Amino acid sequence: MARIKGAMMTRKRRNKTLKLAKGYYGSKSKHFKMAKQQVMKSGNYAFAGRKQKKRDFRRLWITRISAAVKMYDMNYSTFMNGLKKAGITLNRKMLSELAINDAAAFASLVEAAKKAL
Repeated sequence: MARIKGAMMTRKRRNKTLKLAKGYYGSKSKHFKMAKQQVMKSGNYAFAGRKQKKRDFRRLWITRISAAVKMYDMNYSTFMNGLKKAGITLNRKMLSELAINDAAAFASLVEAAKKAL
């Protein structure tokens, strides 16, 4: 049987990792062994970051809603409780957008929440 050498696929695999490590500091972008470690770690950071992004945006929306509701002498939790009792189901992202862009509509939501309590 003929001997099969794996040089081509090995080189291809290594180049793929080095391409992913492009722009990394020092030998992390030049040497395969270090590049492989850093690409693995970067992948873990990216995975965690995608989860954190969702948390960060939710926290931002809640902060915005809270700040907008304070002008109407109410706090965030009572506002959200009032909306729930009034049967208004708007997510926090949309509530935050309303608070920023459409003050009149947000004011009517606050009034509806106050009446429901």
